[in-house]
Amino acid sequence: QVQLVESGGGLVQAGGSLRLSCAASGNILRIYVMGWYRQASGKQRELVAIVTNGGTTNYADSVKGRFTISSDNAKNTVSLQMNSLKPEDTAVYYCYANIRPIGGSVRDYWGKGTLVTVSS
Repeated sequence: QVQLVESGGGLVQAGGSLRLSCAASGNILRIYVMGWYRQASGKQRELVAIVTNGGTTNYADSVKGRFTISSDNAKNTVSLQMNSLKPEDTAVYYCYANIRPIGGSVRDYWGKGTLVTVSS
């Protein structure tokens, strides 16, 4: 069925950059929203950034000006360019998508997560 697969996580020093990517595959009719959430150790999962199929974006205040989300509707992919990384950005980052599958109803899908570690 529908699957989201993340890539690009890793270890980076404070002030550095990483680029996360996510690809949606499977029986997809239409993707309405894609984005990224993150969960730090001991904390709840929080929204990082989302983008609609119309190009509207929404960012968490903590990442505005540092992170940029982009999507390719034709390829069913979304990326997150993360610059000026801070130790507090350390978390497991999860790809998110709101998708209407072929023959099904719209629903949310989640990737398995990719770890981003920012050292000080």
